[in-house]
Order: sequence, then structure tokens, then C-alpha cells
Amino acid sequence: MRTDMTEGAADTVTTPSEPEDDRLDPNLSAIMSERRQLINLSYRLLGSLADAEDVVQETYARWYAMSPQQREAIESPGGWLTRVAGRVCLDLLGSARARRESYVGEWIPEPLPDRGEWTGGRPGGTTADPADRVTLDESINMAFLVVLESMTPAERVAFILHDVFRYPFAEVAEIVGRTPAACRRLASSARRRVRASHAPATPAARRADIVRAFKQAWEAKDIDALVGLLDPDVTVIADGGGLVSAVLHPLEGGEQVVRYAVDLAGRAPDLTFLERTVNGQPGLVAQQDGVVVMVMAFDIAGDRIKHIWAVRNPDKLRPWTAGPQHRRQVRDAPGRGRRPEHDEGGRVV
Repeated sequence: MRTDMTEGAADTVTTPSEPEDDRLDPNLSAIMSERRQLINLSYRLLGSLADAEDVVQETYARWYAMSPQQREAIESPGGWLTRVAGRVCLDLLGSARARRESYVGEWIPEPLPDRGEWTGGRPGGTTADPADRVTLDESINMAFLVVLESMTPAERVAFILHDVFRYPFAEVAEIVGRTPAACRRLASSARRRVRASHAPATPAARRADIVRAFKQAWEAKDIDALVGLLDPDVTVIADGGGLVSAVLHPLEGGEQVVRYAVDLAGRAPDLTFLERTVNGQPGLVAQQDGVVVMVMAFDIAGDRIKHIWAVRNPDKLRPWTAGPQHRRQVRDAPGRGRRPEHDEGGRVV
């Protein structure tokens, strides 16, 4: 199994083991070193860091549910962990479609902060949070994740495993439960979706300038400046999850978006906007009384903003608002992280 797509972009956070643990399981360090790879894979497949954490927790639970003899008989523990995580994600993607039919308003993937947002200003500059292990390359930006949401679960898994993580179709087939030829067709279909939505790349520095200009124009309620920054067919999608107020349907067209932005600035004059990296791209974070209440991601083509995704659901803002200890408490709360039952092949039943 190849891991070249996730090497070198962030420091690997490993779980230290006591000597006693090493005696019980000599392969513990090698097994735990796969955690970063599994988080990277699961987040791309599910669009949720919280769900990715649960998948990895479930994957390791299945590994240690086997006897030592069964584990020793597995030739490639990393490959086994990847197959199980991929199958759990595939099943969760199927059930997620049903859950999102009852979701209040629009659903947007969970935004991730830049690694520096976690390490900056902390003693020692280190953190053990899983967000630190998600590699921020072009396969993690919000526009890409939104396109993935339009795919079938099988398309998404086949495409991410092959095109992003470079697994051969023979191995993808074991996870998806189809033939290598069928997986090749799934990945090809997914690839066409990505190409159809792909806009010419705007240099990173230029994207940052445009987002900064948008922030300044919004704060100044400068209608002309806002209109000049937005594509005439710009779309704004907000995700409140039914927990906070947010527009329930996409806003389309520059005039409607500008009217909404100016109205929001007037109704919430105490909002503070900060320039931050969101999923590896220039974005904005809105704070109210020092608390993050919204994270905005942008899709920019040329010199115009084509899409804005505004995440307000507080459940999706935890990586921006709470430290690792609080996140662990939330993840382990009743109803969170409940492991599904599964069959011998590793599929949820």
C-alpha cells in the first residue's frame, strides 16, 4: 500500500508506548504509525474529522479484537487497517445519505484549520489533535470536498483510494467489493465530475488578496467593492445544521449575495473577521465575543469569487473553538463514537 500522497506535508504524530505495551504487542509502534494515514483517508472519504476519528477508533478496536495469533498471521497490518477503514467509511457514506435527507438546511464538509492554528502560541508548539495529521493538499480544499459529495459512495471510495492515495485497482476492489474493472470505471466517472467542476487555478497570493479585499469591503459595507469581487453567478451556501440561524437554501447571484452580506454586517456589528487558512486555502473566520461562530471557505476563479461556503454549525466548528481535551470529551460523550456491529469481513451490519 502506497502512502506517498500523505508523506512530508506535516509531522507525523505518533502515540508513545510503554515498554510493557511493546512486550505485549511488539508491532504496536508500526500499527499506531498508520493512524495518520487512516485519518487522512477517512476525512477525505467522509468530509468530517469527527467521523474520521470514530472510523479510526473502530478500525483499531477491530484489530485488537483479534487474537495475537490472528494478528501475527496478517502479512501487511497497514493494508489490513486500510481495508477495514475503507469498508467502514463505505458503509457510513451509504447511511450518511439517508441522514442528510433529514438534515436541516445545506450540509457542508467540516472545515479544517491550518496546522499553525493549533500549534501557535502553545507551550512547546505541539498538539496531539488529529487535525494536525490531515495533510492539506489540493485534495482537501472545500471545492474538491464538495464535488466528492456529488459522487456515489463507491465512486468516492474508488477515486480517493486510486487517484489520491495511489492504491492499485486490485486493492481498491477488495475494499469496494467489486471487480478491478468496475472500480476503474467508478474512478473514471468520478474523475469526469472533478474535471467538469475544475476552474483554472488562481495563484495562492492572489487568492489571499481577493479574500482580504472581500473582508475589508464587507466590514466597510462597500457595495461597489463587493460587487466587483464577486462573480455575477456567485453562490453562497450556509450550514447551520438547524442549531443556529442560517439561510436554508443557496443564495445565487451577486446582487442577492451582496444584499445579504450587507444586511448581516448591519445585524451583527460586533462580528470580528480574521484571515485564516481553511482547508489549505485562504479563508475567513468570524468571531463574536472572542468565540468562533462562522468559518468561510472560498472558490476563486481568476479575480472573482465563484463560491462561498459558510459553516455555522457549532458541531463542525469544534476544531476552531476547543482544544484536544475538550474534543476528546465530546467524541466520547453518550451517542458519539458508538461502534456499529460488524461481520467477519469488516462490514457494518
